[in-house]
Amino acid sequence: MDRAAPLSGIPRRLRLATAIGALLVLLGTYLVSTTNRADAAPGQAGADYGVNAIRVAEFPADCTYSHRLPDDPIVFPGLPGASHMHSFFGSTVTNARTTLPDLVNSPTTCNPRVDVSSYWVPTLYRDNVAVEPAIATFYYLGEGVRADVVANTQPFPLGLRLVAGNAKATGPNDSIARWSCLHAGHVPPSKDFVNCPSGTMLESYLDFPQCWNGRDLDSPDHKSHLAYPVNQACPSTHPVHVPKLRQVLRYPVTGDPSRFRLASGPGYTMHGDFFNAWPVAELARRVQDCIRPVIKCGHDGRPI
Repeated sequence: MDRAAPLSGIPRRLRLATAIGALLVLLGTYLVSTTNRADAAPGQAGADYGVNAIRVAEFPADCTYSHRLPDDPIVFPGLPGASHMHSFFGSTVTNARTTLPDLVNSPTTCNPRVDVSSYWVPTLYRDNVAVEPAIATFYYLGEGVRADVVANTQPFPLGLRLVAGNAKATGPNDSIARWSCLHAGHVPPSKDFVNCPSGTMLESYLDFPQCWNGRDLDSPDHKSHLAYPVNQACPSTHPVHVPKLRQVLRYPVTGDPSRFRLASGPGYTMHGDFFNAWPVAELARRVQDCIRPVIKCGHDGRPI
């Protein structure tokens, strides 16, 4: 009996050892899987993240305010002071004479730092005092078109110049701008300024066209080389689908909208300019890893 007593504990020890071994195998498998996802090559994000991915085709650039000038290197190139006042984001060197090489080698206010593009909008004034956005986010999106079109999205060509919105709008019907209030969904959006309650912020949304003609980096009106989708697809005249650029500005102002104006006029004259200077390979990676597989990415262009 005394010799048999130790033997009765053997099955329990074997079961315990087996269980520990199984746990170690599972842990090793998890670590290998995690490492593989972290080291994934560009283009593999969709497959590697699988069900863990947030299925929104998006990557952002947050770009703080840089400077103000009455310049516009797209509409009035080489003519300092020829434009109404603009507020610039991204590249810190933008002025009337800015060219692509200037942007490529410039510092930037954007997160991510690789985005040295330039973005600019008409300056907002409250009681004739300039007010700059507290937050300026430029979203690169794959939406508004069929899934097969999104899957074939191409990056913006380097040096693309583009204007969205209508600086010469004479009324809301001439505008594609949208104004709303942050955290105040009960205030209906409008194409003109809205009255935001205290504790919120005035928001401006503007979507750029996402169908490119595949040839031109600019056009005489700075718009017609791109077009908006028709029936969830790009028209035959503009067959190349590029990301939808959405400009979202949040201004630290509230209250009576009659106290606001843009440098270009009423709220419905809101417009935006974009001069693309993303590094070619970096923008291509983000389109391939985030837009085409419909995955929400962060500022680093990696799935969230």
